Amino acid sequence: MILRELENSLKTFYGGPLPSIDVQKLQGDASSRSYFRVRLDPPGDGPSSLIVMQLPADAFGSDEGGAELELTRLPFLEVGELLRSSGIAVPKVYLERLEHGQILLEDLGDLTLEQRLLESPPSGWPESYARAVDLLVEIHERCQRLPPESIVARRRFDRALLDWELDHFREWGLEAPFGPLSERHAQVLSASCDELVRRIEEMPVGFVHRDYQSRNLMVGKRNALTVIDFQDAMIGPRAYDLVALLCDSYVPLGHDLQEAMIRRYTDARGIDHDRFRLEFWWVAVHRKLKDAGRFIFIDRRRGNPGFLKWVPQSLVYVGHALSRISELRALEDVLCEKIPGFPDAVAIPTSSVE
Repeated sequence: MILRELENSLKTFYGGPLPSIDVQKLQGDASSRSYFRVRLDPPGDGPSSLIVMQLPADAFGSDEGGAELELTRLPFLEVGELLRSSGIAVPKVYLERLEHGQILLEDLGDLTLEQRLLESPPSGWPESYARAVDLLVEIHERCQRLPPESIVARRRFDRALLDWELDHFREWGLEAPFGPLSERHAQVLSASCDELVRRIEEMPVGFVHRDYQSRNLMVGKRNALTVIDFQDAMIGPRAYDLVALLCDSYVPLGHDLQEAMIRRYTDARGIDHDRFRLEFWWVAVHRKLKDAGRFIFIDRRRGNPGFLKWVPQSLVYVGHALSRISELRALEDVLCEKIPGFPDAVAIPTSSVE
């Protein structure tokens, strides 16, 4: 069914009969969408390679938490148009066939920022991260004033979502692999999470990509970066995207480079550095707890164990952030008692997939 509709989509886009095509299913990510690369000898001036996004049956739904909004436009398309109109590089959309669950997109190649970093000596990392930070500054500056009807303006990293993500960690990052919490642990965790959410709620907010990390930045000609996977964008704590980038589970980042890039961001935006730096570490605790739980959820609920190996690095970042926040010392103690090896020697969780 998918391939038949794919042929129809290609015929619609290229405007006529097609020569033989080569279809390659791409490695999946953590989402419920599927991606295919199509190569062909195109009739006319069309691209010789493109990407097909295959949407799930419930394309407008999400299991990432947050309020359910009434939508008239697919968030991927709406947010993409917002970023494109703001001068931010995102993939071109060639064709929408939402009734058949397919979108044809520009092929940006396979080189992500993650791959560029892991193939480069650490001496080259500051330059790569500087590009990513500078692009993030552009996004945040250009998306400060959003139309009130925009999906981004209508979605908020509010208390309900912040609480949901911490509950997600408790269920999947703690109880699923390590068993039920004791009454004492549960009380400390609840009080610590309340304080964490309260602090984050008080922070200045702005545009949040929600997953601005090395796998969602494609490297092109002259090292130019293109942003992908932006469909969950919303209004949230201003430090959130920088946390996602500099506490990236896929690329272990040293403290000195983190600090240098935080400084680069605050200098570029004219933000009080000390205040922002404190916001960064509070948000880092929340984000990386969520990530650790999410990776285990993906294994146990979606049957995809590929993200389990990133749980230990996520918890390393949690430990580093907690070491900078004295108010959460009780949470640090609970994690040390509950998670063997926390924070620097946590084992990869056992997969539920046989």
